[in-house]
Amino acid sequence: MNGLLVGRSVELDRLVRVLQSAAEGTAGVALVGGDAGIGKTRLVAELVSEARERGFHVLVGQCAELGDSLPYLPLADALRGAEPAVREAAAAHPMLGQLLPGMESAPSTGLTQQRLFGSLLGLLADVQPVLFVIEDLHWADRSTRDLLVFLSRMVQSERVCVAGTYRTDDLHRRHPLRSVLAELKRLPTVTGVELGPLASGDMSDYVATLGEVGAQELGLIVSRADGNPFYAEELFAAMAEGDSLPDGLASLLMTRVEVLSEAGQGVLRAAAVAGRRVEDELLREVSGLPLAEFEEAVREIVSRGLLRVDGYGYAFRHALLQEAVYTDLLPGERTRLHAAFARLLTSPAELAYHYLAGHDLAGALSASVEAGRLAERLGAPAEAHSHYDRALGLWERVEGAAELAGESRERLAFRSAVMAADSGDNHRAIIQLRALPPTSEVNERLAYYLYEAYDQPGAIATAERAVESAEDQAVLARALATYARTLLWSDRHRDVEAVTARALETARAAGVRDAEVGALLTLATYVELRGDLDKAHELVETASAEGSGDLAMDLRARFHHARIHYEQGLLAQAAEVADDGIRVAFETGLKWSTYGTDLRFLRFLIHYVAGEWDQAEAVASSFGTRVGTLPEAILSSFALFIEVARDLPAVGARLSRLRPFWYNELAAYMSRGLAAEHALWHGDPAAALDHVQAVMAPMVDGDASALRVAAIGLWALAELGTTEGADELRARARLAVDSGPTGEPGHLGPEGLAWALRVEAEWHRVHGRLDVELWRRVVEAFDYGFVYEVARARWRLAEALLAAGDREGAQAEWALAQETAAKLRAAPLENALLEFGRRARFGGGGQGDGGLTAREVEVLRLVAEGLTNREIAERLFIAQKTVSVHVSNILGKLEVSTRTQAAAAGRQRGLLA
Repeated sequence: MNGLLVGRSVELDRLVRVLQSAAEGTAGVALVGGDAGIGKTRLVAELVSEARERGFHVLVGQCAELGDSLPYLPLADALRGAEPAVREAAAAHPMLGQLLPGMESAPSTGLTQQRLFGSLLGLLADVQPVLFVIEDLHWADRSTRDLLVFLSRMVQSERVCVAGTYRTDDLHRRHPLRSVLAELKRLPTVTGVELGPLASGDMSDYVATLGEVGAQELGLIVSRADGNPFYAEELFAAMAEGDSLPDGLASLLMTRVEVLSEAGQGVLRAAAVAGRRVEDELLREVSGLPLAEFEEAVREIVSRGLLRVDGYGYAFRHALLQEAVYTDLLPGERTRLHAAFARLLTSPAELAYHYLAGHDLAGALSASVEAGRLAERLGAPAEAHSHYDRALGLWERVEGAAELAGESRERLAFRSAVMAADSGDNHRAIIQLRALPPTSEVNERLAYYLYEAYDQPGAIATAERAVESAEDQAVLARALATYARTLLWSDRHRDVEAVTARALETARAAGVRDAEVGALLTLATYVELRGDLDKAHELVETASAEGSGDLAMDLRARFHHARIHYEQGLLAQAAEVADDGIRVAFETGLKWSTYGTDLRFLRFLIHYVAGEWDQAEAVASSFGTRVGTLPEAILSSFALFIEVARDLPAVGARLSRLRPFWYNELAAYMSRGLAAEHALWHGDPAAALDHVQAVMAPMVDGDASALRVAAIGLWALAELGTTEGADELRARARLAVDSGPTGEPGHLGPEGLAWALRVEAEWHRVHGRLDVELWRRVVEAFDYGFVYEVARARWRLAEALLAAGDREGAQAEWALAQETAAKLRAAPLENALLEFGRRARFGGGGQGDGGLTAREVEVLRLVAEGLTNREIAERLFIAQKTVSVHVSNILGKLEVSTRTQAAAAGRQRGLLA
């Protein structure tokens, strides 16, 4: 590789900007594409150098042309070559250790891939700032592509930069990387950099850096190289050696090979069969040369720049050279060399590759099955599925296939289907399972996947067949648990209790803990929907009591255990269980799994409800604003609870990022419901009502979610001074209380009942009636622990008391609400209470402090320092408009007209000491 970078300053600047953003706490991904030889690796090498100068840890991994044969190869490569500090940090993440040579892979316990991804995210956070480079993504295995997507979506505020390179000329229409790139380039975290041919002037400058060259030769190289630096290097080298210049890059490359001695050419051909890189000892064994001749041949190859020393082996200077040599091999020669490598290798995936290329079908089948099992243990289900399918494709052509595979064809096909589902391809899994003999085990998995694919009738019918054909108690237990799950949301939901009872009895007798936990959780959901919350709590507690052997099931149990505590209003107990579940998720690398994420947002809600808003804000900071998928959007929307209530500057940006996901009912409920509150706090009740109507339109009658939204809608109507639509909002809320979504009275926890009461109180307020006793009941209902809503209800209670002539009672409630709002730093509520207090002429603490609140004193001190409203907003993490309100209040209370006078008055009263 030439030492100078020529003609790529614009592209390098773009990459460095991504690196700089990462250094400042905004993670990013850069994808560098271009034809082979165009300079992608050279450009990224410059980025690596820049990163090291800035104090970044650097990880560099290389994909290999073996494709899906070796899962996570670039990650393993990067860890193997990492600096000691990074390797030491990686040792704290056992899932990553499995990728290193000499380490045993643990048996798969479910969610292995998610645990691996979570462990890598943990490692990157541990060693940040870090640059992770993945070269040659066009050769990436499926799991590496999944890893790239995961990192692109999950890294947000970490000081992490991921850079990948790929060949654009290799991306044919059906290449698996094409769809991944299309998806990633839509993400705000991703920057695409395309390298085109160098301009003639840049190419001339580049060739001049290679050595002395005459004007005629320079012109010939520039015209022939077509802007490709690698081609130019090869043309320069051929001219320097006095060779003629054949047409085409492959022919040119082979002229460099053909000048080698016979032994040198033989060694280089063997290296080409190994791939881009090969170990010294392995290459020597395959070459068949005596040690002295082998070393002399390698020395000759290295001296001519065809191979370079790489650790304890050798690597081709460029992938194009390896491809040219490999393509030039005779068919028999290629077969013999693959067979020679197969005799010496131990890696099942590499063995399968070489056996197949060497036409040893029996060896390929056996090695493919073993490679699939290894990929399964490593958490690479897509690769496991690919290996198993390759073995199945060879089955009929190999005698004694079952003995070689160590299992029957049906069993292997079943494993392949399960791996397809685990990699996210339920459609493929369903097709494969339907092609198998319909045993109970096959039907149980088929029913499970059909249910996941929203084919409820098909899932129920298939689960019934699984139960009917179960050949032993363990299989029957799992079939019954799945059968109960398929019935839960159907019109046959009343059968769930009997089916789960049978499933539990069978599972306990057979000692099948995973089926027992699954049945317990299904039954818990069923009795919860029937209103028996105590029974639901008891069932989930039993399910959580000991591990099931299935991490997904264990996290699911902890989530529901914490959720039921939360919905009962038992916040301390909910926090304890949620914290335990989050600890397990972090320890097992499952922070970003479905239930790992659910536990974290539940913990956020517990903090929020309990009034622990600084902790809630800290948790919400990990809910990224740069969202690209629906699950990310839903998680991000939870942060709006705290951001709207504190009027943080991030609200506007987050809402604009979430807007494209408002087509989804849950995303709209979360984000538009809070957008409505934001609009109300900012004096736009019409916009708030638009949000409310849009959220409620698709809701099923009886949905409890309608309660909160209806209350916000009635608040908006009260501000607008109209009763139109109020009756409909109250009717929707009452339906949720009286009937529920199934038409049967369900259970509403303390929060649901409190919102139902607030709906009634807000309905009366819309009609001009401030009902003291009703608002007092709202305060009492929220007082199970919902600190913020108690304060908001006290605000309305104070208004009602004042209207009823109870000034003393009104001021007492106002003071309590004001104290809470100040403690929470709930700026919009503080402002509303200040405005109400001013209208009511409530006192604020005597002449000494001029009636200033603690926050107003804080603002006054910053005013005295000479800060502008914008600077004060940045210092206190509040909106500039909120600062303006505070300043106006300060001027009014201190009876002054300028900021300078306010500062002077503050000093006279001792407020600025």
